[in-house]
Amino acid sequence: MPEAIAKELTIGELSERSGVPASALRFYERQGLIDSRRTTGNQRRYHRTTLRRVAFIRASQSVGIPLSVIGSVLAFLPEGVPPTREFWVRASECWSEEINARIERMERMRDRFTECIGCGCLSFEQCALVNPGDTLAQQGPGPRRLLEP
Repeated sequence: MPEAIAKELTIGELSERSGVPASALRFYERQGLIDSRRTTGNQRRYHRTTLRRVAFIRASQSVGIPLSVIGSVLAFLPEGVPPTREFWVRASECWSEEINARIERMERMRDRFTECIGCGCLSFEQCALVNPGDTLAQQGPGPRRLLEP
């Protein structure tokens, strides 16, 4: 008879199955992205559905979604409920907007970067033309033209 599948995983088992280091899993837990129960010996035990949550987190991170945004989306799931296909579809629609906005920012940066770093340092000859008198310094620190929306 086949061995029964355990409903809970240790942190080592979750790490092995998900491909995520135990240190990252502990970090996810501190951030409220996943949760565990503690045994009487204070060891973490994760429900098997945590594998889906971790997969969702990693897939979202792989397209550049910040953990804070991932966490706010996961907060819509009831506790202990894994992300479903429908949930993933809704989240990916949100991600599409975020990804498109990132692409637009990156394209603007690419186009502006070769022209001027926009930081007001006047270290490039061209900066004296683009930012005479370091007027961009009045707008705050950093590469002002690259940071424009």
